[in-house]
Amino acid sequence: MNQEHERLPVWDPALRLFHWALVACVVGAVVSVKIGGSAMGWHEAFGLAVLGLIVWRLQWGFVGPQTARFSAFVRGPREILTYLRGQWHGLGHNPLGALSVLALLGLFGLQAVLGLFTYDEIAFRGPLAPLVDSDWQLRLTGWHRALEPLLWLIVLLHVGAIFFYAVVKKEDLVRPMITGYRRPPSGVQDVPPVEWGNKAYALRLALTIVVALAVVYGASGAWIPAPTPVAPVPGMDW
Repeated sequence: MNQEHERLPVWDPALRLFHWALVACVVGAVVSVKIGGSAMGWHEAFGLAVLGLIVWRLQWGFVGPQTARFSAFVRGPREILTYLRGQWHGLGHNPLGALSVLALLGLFGLQAVLGLFTYDEIAFRGPLAPLVDSDWQLRLTGWHRALEPLLWLIVLLHVGAIFFYAVVKKEDLVRPMITGYRRPPSGVQDVPPVEWGNKAYALRLALTIVVALAVVYGASGAWIPAPTPVAPVPGMDW
């Protein structure tokens, strides 16, 4: 293989930015909720950011470059078995890793949506909590809290897989998510073209960002009218 082909394009810049932004927002959400108090405002902001990122990634799974598209890596049981037998050769996510991607997107997306309706029974309410009654607020808050251990589990499995690849398979999965390029695995025949840095890529990126921002705006509750303050009754000692 020629020297210029020793590093192949895998992850486009927007996808890489999504990955690390999601990591930062999840860490920020965890830290802020553990601090509590006035930091809950930051927890809400990080949660909205996670929701926006997930919405963007779901779109990018259909209109992004080849390796970012769900159709390129989400496979059925047969392909998963092929991978487990060591007979799968590809450049992007492997069929088993695809399950991890879907689980992360689904669980973090669900957690972000549940957070919109939460109530801590003290002072904090999610931005969309006024849309449901107090019983549902408490119920959804319970689900929001119950989901946390499962999120920790999927994150640990994800990190564990990275270490497994680094130690056992001698394959660095972190560097490509920083640089966008990786050395070609053995058996890879089809080399995807570089699909970023052109006008079509920029247009798709702009449109998906607009949709994600619109969802975040709607989820922020900015369109919900503020409750009308109750006028004091004359003569009552408040």
